[in-house]
Amino acid sequence: MGNHKLRKWIRAEKEEAKRNFRRQKNKNKLASPGIHKCIVVLDGLKPTFNIGKIFRSAETFGCHEVHLIGTDFFDPAPAMGAFKWVPAQFHQRFVTCYAQLLERGYTPFVLAPGQGDAVMDTDLPKKSAFVFGHEEFGISFEPDLFPAVKQLNIPQYGRSQSLNVSVAASIILYEYVRQHAKAVDRRDL
Repeated sequence: MGNHKLRKWIRAEKEEAKRNFRRQKNKNKLASPGIHKCIVVLDGLKPTFNIGKIFRSAETFGCHEVHLIGTDFFDPAPAMGAFKWVPAQFHQRFVTCYAQLLERGYTPFVLAPGQGDAVMDTDLPKKSAFVFGHEEFGISFEPDLFPAVKQLNIPQYGRSQSLNVSVAASIILYEYVRQHAKAVDRRDL
């Protein structure tokens, strides 16, 4: 495939993802919060696969809602329908999301490899908000400027010290649910 055809194909794929996003965003307005009080905050993630995958994990683990910072659209296909079931809130900057989380009594956590306490050694509050940053550049803000933000890490034993953001989100949500699992009759779901 030549460069011109490749660019044209990529542009067409992006436009299709935008159309799908707009359609599903309207359905998202009818979404109900999950059974757990945890919130996922996605800070400037790329609009490709990871956001949809994280929505899928958020829905699977009964997450209350997902907040997106600096995201105009994303490809909802990898969410496998979860975008229409997990409430989404959109913010331009972290500061507005942070203020809203604190007002609602949430403790925000950021993941920082090798910094903070190991997630499995931390008693996570019922109202926990987990902030995940851009796949390459990390979070968009300086944590020291937001005193309520706590740091967590997922212990890693390999050399790369790097997890895919959607994998990291799944691990954190699993640990949160392990600590706060509600007894649910699966037939009611």
